[in-house]
Amino acid sequence: MKPNVSISVLIPVYRSETTLPPLVKRLTNTLASLQTDYEVILINDGSPDRSWEIICQLTKEYPFVHGINLTRNFGQHNALLCGIRAAQKNIIVTLDADLQNPPEEIPKLLGKLDEGWDVVYGIPQKKQHGLPRIIASWLVRTTLKSALNVESAFQGSSFRAFRANLRDAFESFNGPSVSLDVLLTWGSTRLCSLPVRHETRPEGGSSYSLSKLFAHCFDVLTGFSTLPLQLASLIGFLFTLFGLGVLVYVVGRYLILGYSVPGFPFLASIIAIFSGAQLFALGIIGAYLARIHFRIMNRPTYVIRSITDKAEGRRQKAE
Repeated sequence: MKPNVSISVLIPVYRSETTLPPLVKRLTNTLASLQTDYEVILINDGSPDRSWEIICQLTKEYPFVHGINLTRNFGQHNALLCGIRAAQKNIIVTLDADLQNPPEEIPKLLGKLDEGWDVVYGIPQKKQHGLPRIIASWLVRTTLKSALNVESAFQGSSFRAFRANLRDAFESFNGPSVSLDVLLTWGSTRLCSLPVRHETRPEGGSSYSLSKLFAHCFDVLTGFSTLPLQLASLIGFLFTLFGLGVLVYVVGRYLILGYSVPGFPFLASIIAIFSGAQLFALGIIGAYLARIHFRIMNRPTYVIRSITDKAEGRRQKAE
């Protein structure tokens, strides 16, 4: 590792009261072996269990651990954005609190950063998910890759390391829908990934259901990309060509055979097809209008309820 490198480890916390103590203990061993300055920031994302109480206990036990408590559940990416703004080291590492991202793999990500990359993703060598979840995640990443035109979007994961100066690119970002991976592409295109271990979740299940994955994908598409609008325009163009083809068919049939196409079934089918295309396009436009509406409402990205005493100096920076 290069000299003068310091590390901030950010962990969004939700229903993780049992996994936090062993996770911080493993982090302690890993970070201490790096022989550098480090901190761990635990962001409680409105967890309904005893997670915040456990975080407060850990901050008393470990001097490098700091806690931020949000007023409600804002979402994983929103919580991470709060932690990023509060981080005080020059390298930021993010990982989940469920112990599926092994802390022992952090040196691999840091070693890749030393090669000159700005963002490094840790991609599971073998994912510990069911087939439906794996398929859904693949579809989401493929869609995001196509929409954002970023090769690494296909290889994204919640286990990542990046340079803290990238946050300057989205310092003024404010809005209810956040995609950290998109925000990182605003600051750099030097993104890569490497395989890491992916361990089995000790208990419980993922808070990301299939519906939430697809909802997140749709939020990113309509919030950070114009691909759906381009798709609506393409559909309109194709149906214009289709309509011209129908017109040529109807007129040609009348001129050649002397009579037109039978009325009601044909007309009803054409109306249904074109109405469906119009409603689809209007739905896409409506989604973008909804985004504009929520931005005008100026809904907060996150709200901090409290922080641990040792992190008091970070409140203004995080907010």
